[in-house]
Amino acid sequence: MPQSDNISIAQIRSELDRISNELVPLIQKYNLDASSALDVIPVARQSISKPEDYIRFLELSLEGRIYGEIADHLQRAERATTANTEH
Repeated sequence: MPQSDNISIAQIRSELDRISNELVPLIQKYNLDASSALDVIPVARQSISKPEDYIRFLELSLEGRIYGEIADHLQRAERATTANTEH
């Protein structure tokens, strides 16, 4: 996991790839298919039979969400910096 004070978009992408590489097999193993983002947790709760897999699914989902929000924040900051330097 990268240090939080100097994280780059490339590092975030790498972490998201790592998360996906672990999450996709869980999704396939339990044939998880939610019709909307709001249904993901209830579907996982009903479908995942092993408690350790369910916990890992939740951990990976949360990590992915956090990294996604960090990436969004960094991209906005970069755009703001670029906009400020162009004026």
